Amino acid sequence: MLKLKVTFATKYWLFVILFLATGRHHVATGFRHSCTISKSLSFVGVGRNSYCSIITTLFSSSSSTTSYGTGMDQEAMMESDLLIPVGSNDELISSMDVTKKKAHIFSKEGQPRGVLHRAFSFFLFDDQNRMLVTKRASSKITFPGVWTNTCCSHPLQKMKPEEVDDPLEEKNSIEFRYDGVKHAARRKLRHELGIDPIHIPHEHIQFITKFHYWAADTLNYGTDNPPWGEHEVDYILFFKHKGSEPIPVLPCEDEVEDYRYVTQDEFKDMLKDIPAKNWSPWFRGILDRGLWQWWDDLDHGTLTGKHSNNDVIFFDPPKEYYASFNNDPSHNRQTGVLNAASV
Repeated sequence: MLKLKVTFATKYWLFVILFLATGRHHVATGFRHSCTISKSLSFVGVGRNSYCSIITTLFSSSSSTTSYGTGMDQEAMMESDLLIPVGSNDELISSMDVTKKKAHIFSKEGQPRGVLHRAFSFFLFDDQNRMLVTKRASSKITFPGVWTNTCCSHPLQKMKPEEVDDPLEEKNSIEFRYDGVKHAARRKLRHELGIDPIHIPHEHIQFITKFHYWAADTLNYGTDNPPWGEHEVDYILFFKHKGSEPIPVLPCEDEVEDYRYVTQDEFKDMLKDIPAKNWSPWFRGILDRGLWQWWDDLDHGTLTGKHSNNDVIFFDPPKEYYASFNNDPSHNRQTGVLNAASV
């Protein structure tokens, strides 16, 4: 029997043909699921990781460069991503490399809150001021399967363009540019949702504020000894797409299980229908600390800096996100926070 060798390039172009034939309409209208595409991929023998690689390449403004996450699953990114460790005031701890895995490990001895690092939460609104919310994929290692804002991830070290901001340079700034974290957001929007950076102009992303929070992933791993959690200085970023045509969205299955644009009333219905524990702890914290006002004022100052500040606002999570070892009375805001003297 004649054997036909199907290379990745062959699969890629087969996918492109199938995408144009079956997927373009769904993408253009903002479909929620990628079932049609997934079936097409199965037909041509493209697995989940290759699927995500193809998506980021198809939607990349520069397809000649290697896209972040190509050929990598969640565990591989845990090992290779170098996060930005920071102090409680978001000061850089530059003398230590901290992998994504290292930062997210929770343990009774040594790391009851992991390692504090920098992150971002991106909020995308369409021309009708509807907010794009997403459901994290079940394959995610931390907080899989929960609903959250548009995109949540980390700026990384050793990336081009540079993603490491120095807050000291922003201290006396009126605009709070934070270019690095904005580069990171555009990178991850492409990786997770297939959104080409051309649709998210860097200069139109509005920095709002920062939250310092932590949470053990007790929802998925129980309260006795959950191995994973979050401990972040979370940069809040807003962006409104003003074009009448929706931004094409094609989620990576290994990152996003579902998504939808919602009005404020539709979002309130979601909050009623979906239990609080099925929303990410950082999103719940943001919701209680400004989201409604920022959304109300979206066209009346939020996107031009009305609510922007350089504060680092700390909050503990709801009690359901406490591991048994997090009830230690000696724990405080500095638990899990590195400082220059300790590394």
